[in-house]
Amino acid sequence: MTSRLNPEDQRRVDEYLSAPQHRVERRPFRPWLLLFLVVAVTVGLGLLSRLLSRLVL
Repeated sequence: MTSRLNPEDQRRVDEYLSAPQHRVERRPFRPWLLLFLVVAVTVGLGLLSRLLSRLVL
């Protein structure tokens, strides 16, 4: 992919991205884990709300 930046700007961008604080290793994104967490939190809050409604009424 060709860059639309001039060579000097591209060099500065490459320097910035190669700095140690920008080279953090990350785990791969796992959408199924995110979906499970969202469902678990939703179900948990729903159960908590039912429990609280029974204690109040």
